[in-house]
Amino acid sequence: MSAKQRDAQVLVVGLGRFGSSVAETLMELGREVLAVDANPATVQRYADVLTHVVEADSTDVRALKQLGAGEFKRAVVGIGTDMEASILTTSALVDLGVEEIWAKAVTEAHGRILERVGAHHVVYPENESGERIGHRVTGRVMDYIELDENFALVETRAPAELVGKSLRESEVRRRFGITVVCIKSVGEPFTYATQDSIVMDGDILVVAGQRQYVESFAERD
Repeated sequence: MSAKQRDAQVLVVGLGRFGSSVAETLMELGREVLAVDANPATVQRYADVLTHVVEADSTDVRALKQLGAGEFKRAVVGIGTDMEASILTTSALVDLGVEEIWAKAVTEAHGRILERVGAHHVVYPENESGERIGHRVTGRVMDYIELDENFALVETRAPAELVGKSLRESEVRRRFGITVVCIKSVGEPFTYATQDSIVMDGDILVVAGQRQYVESFAERD
């Protein structure tokens, strides 16, 4: 699998309410999703919705290896109520070398265990929706808040084409249909953006606009 393919594909284990929401959001963002669930009825339900859906025991590292789980750069463990399965699955993905693992936790104790076995990001669904996590899993989006049905606020790193230019020079509103609300330079706090704000390498931007436009902007390298 090439580096580009690895960036475009995400493994999602567990298709409950949270996992399915993450998976469907990733599909909307143009990612390919390999979903794994132990329930055959759930697998059948999502067979025509997601790129690939497989029935398998995710606690079995050999089964995950056969599915090529170790080839994925990013994985989401959406298993929650079965804590043992959640922990064993996360541990198996760590053993297979997955670089970035997002794991759902239902309690703080559960979350601490997931961190100890190697989860890179622990998510508490009562605080963060599956849709929001789906955006963050893509790598470019650091945070995502949908303010209305078609209007969102996104925190993302500044794309290279804006570096060294003021927002006026870059014409971000005309070119991308978004508004840069805040800028954070390395080692500095967030400040309100103006048309004279100059974007530097490594800056973090908070942008607002219609969902399709902010998502497209966040995907720019």
